[in-house]
Amino acid sequence: MIPNPWDAGSARYLQSLGFKALATTSSGFAWSQGRPDNGVARDRVLAHLAEMAAATDLPLNADFESGFAADPAGVGENVRLAVETGIAGLSIEDSTGNSSAPLFELNEAVERVRAARRAIDKSGGDTLLIARAECFLVGLPDLDMTIGRLTAYSNAGADCLYAPGIRSTEHIRAIVQSVHPKPVNLLVSAPGNLSLRQIADLGVRRVSVGGGLARAAWGGFMRASREIAEHGTFGGFADAASGHELNALFGGG
Repeated sequence: MIPNPWDAGSARYLQSLGFKALATTSSGFAWSQGRPDNGVARDRVLAHLAEMAAATDLPLNADFESGFAADPAGVGENVRLAVETGIAGLSIEDSTGNSSAPLFELNEAVERVRAARRAIDKSGGDTLLIARAECFLVGLPDLDMTIGRLTAYSNAGADCLYAPGIRSTEHIRAIVQSVHPKPVNLLVSAPGNLSLRQIADLGVRRVSVGGGLARAAWGGFMRASREIAEHGTFGGFADAASGHELNALFGGG
């Protein structure tokens, strides 16, 4: 289980719960900056990765979006910079951000993964490379296409494969079997019927929650704020964390 904090405080709290690794969330961080997902510039994201890696003793996986470049050379250079922040893993998406052509052509997407692999290997470290097939998230819920892309990314040097948006046990099992023995990361972003144990029984090796925790925090903040604005009452504070607990967590006694 690799939950996704969006700032140093949320990272340190998750570490206190005993999780063994963490992952950043592009959406959660962007919202904290008053920006939409994928709306933060590369240099600010690199600074965020460095801040997050310094905030926790746990291995940190970076949500590095689509590598902040279209061409493989640009992806490789940006991956090199990301590795220098101290992260332990990094994911690269194959989405373009263009609604008329939402995915990079397969050959180009594969070259982008290869460029990321070369950059990691040249760094001399052991940063994990996670390759993402965004088919289900961009309106192309084609299982065969997804498996074909993930298989190609595995052959291009990805250590772990990830298809955000898949939910059914049949799809999960098919992807796990298709890329075996490489591990699969599953995104869980909404309440569902599968427990962590059931997900593990399907062969999934990693689970992350993307912006789920950030959205949960925003939900509490928005409900409490709306109640004050619309009714002048303060019931939204009923489930608030205590200041004493937060101060104790962050070393304030």
